[in-house]
Amino acid sequence: MNIGFIGLGVMGNPMSTHLARAGHRLTVHDLDVALTQRHAASLPGQARAAGTPAEVAADSDIVITMLPNGRVVQDIAIGPGGLIEGFRPGSLLLDTSSAEPWLTQHTAATLAQGQVAMVDAPVSGAQWGAQEAKLVFMVGAAADDLARVRPLLEVMGHKIHHLGPLGAGHTMKCINNTITSMTLSATAEGLVLGKRFGLDPAAMIDVLNDSTGGSWISQTHFKQRVINRRFDDPFKLALMLKDIGIAMALSRQAGLSTPVFGLGEQLWSAAAIAAGEQASVSELVRWVENQSRVAITGKDQPA
Repeated sequence: MNIGFIGLGVMGNPMSTHLARAGHRLTVHDLDVALTQRHAASLPGQARAAGTPAEVAADSDIVITMLPNGRVVQDIAIGPGGLIEGFRPGSLLLDTSSAEPWLTQHTAATLAQGQVAMVDAPVSGAQWGAQEAKLVFMVGAAADDLARVRPLLEVMGHKIHHLGPLGAGHTMKCINNTITSMTLSATAEGLVLGKRFGLDPAAMIDVLNDSTGGSWISQTHFKQRVINRRFDDPFKLALMLKDIGIAMALSRQAGLSTPVFGLGEQLWSAAAIAAGEQASVSELVRWVENQSRVAITGKDQPA
């Protein structure tokens, strides 16, 4: 197929590369013009750089977006110079970003006026999942639209979950990330407490991973990024806080009481202020350490 891809960062770069290597013809675009040119050059004969979203749409049957939030997706899709100016009837927008469901529904309604369909399919799996084509997709779509994009999702990932109609994928994504954020902060606090009483954090992680307290976070984060003091997860703390905010907005809309999520949002907000706009999500752990004055270091390193 002729595929457009917009957003060539940590996730979009490997995702689009998998599609090109699977034989699809790509038209790529990013706000960073130099990045767009480099990425197209890295896929000679398979990808070309486009200057605007409208140009991408004009050259594509399906356009995939991997962008920071729903507002950016909306601007790219239906704003001035956006996809809507290049799409032909029968085209489709596949948004793999982590976005606000209400913005997704508004964007889709506007595109539908031009007979353009939309699917939301945010991902889990982080950078390594994108690189290894092992992403998990959470999809909101009509069945026929999912059938159109399924071959592309299968190239980029290994699990596809159809949650319901448009917007359901983005709803699930914010819930998943909010639960992940709570798990990260709770695990950090537990390790701080154990370290204060003389336990080795690495040994504690081994116990958690063999016990009921284990999680994806305990398996992939603390030994890899905290105990070794790298704090280098490429996912931004600000993006995690955005997803918590989406979940809280949905909770308020539904009139639900979600006190754990609410307290978590306050803690993550404080960590974001302390860490700065470009901080890694790993910096949440450093914030927990600073609050307790205990570092989650190896048994031979100072606490």
